Amino acid sequence: MSRRGIVVELLVPVVLVVLILGGYVWWRETANLNPTELRQLDWATIRGEAWEHIKLTVVSSVLVVLIAVPLGVVLTRRGMTWLSPIAVGIANIGQSAPSIGLIVLFYIWLNVHPFWTGFRVTVLTLTLYGILPVLRNTITGLRGVDRTLVEAARGLGMSAPARLLRVELPLALPVIMAGVRTTLILVVGTATLATFIDGGGLGDTINSGIQLYQFSVMVAGAVLVVALALVVEWVGRVLELVIRPRGV
Repeated sequence: MSRRGIVVELLVPVVLVVLILGGYVWWRETANLNPTELRQLDWATIRGEAWEHIKLTVVSSVLVVLIAVPLGVVLTRRGMTWLSPIAVGIANIGQSAPSIGLIVLFYIWLNVHPFWTGFRVTVLTLTLYGILPVLRNTITGLRGVDRTLVEAARGLGMSAPARLLRVELPLALPVIMAGVRTTLILVVGTATLATFIDGGGLGDTINSGIQLYQFSVMVAGAVLVVALALVVEWVGRVLELVIRPRGV
């Protein structure tokens, strides 16, 4: 992609987020809100829920990368490739299951132990839910590396770990990061369901709007989740550009 295309790709989400948040702030300050709406949309409450949502997203996404990328590497090594369809199939089953059912079932199963708070159960569920895109893209990216380059590295005397770290992973990085960005969006959206097990996040605002029959509160929560999703996707794109080796 050209430099101009990259600038446009990075600038558009920023403009959209500014417009969305600017419109929300303007509406929040000028609308004639009733006491229930004012309480639910209090700035301190919204900041706290947004921070909880960010923590859910970041912790879950980091765990996904720490699990899925090494697993994808292992599944592309000689003698282990036959396990790839099995591992991807299991991950696909995890993502195909209804996310709300998965969260609630894990909470019922694990909440008997005090360690498993709503936040931690949500992180576990989001991690399992987000593994598939990163795992699949890691396998695809590594398999797509030109084997002549790998053989050339072998001919230069590089060890297997050196070839992986200096040749294969850098070349596969764009495909892997595409999976990471997909996972980020999935996690941000699914994290709204944490509200049903007291896991926090902006889902609390949406759920409050539904329970209290306050349409404006529900829509406000949804708008903030959309803005956060755009921010997270933008951060993922920036990270991809920053860590991508030159010339790849």
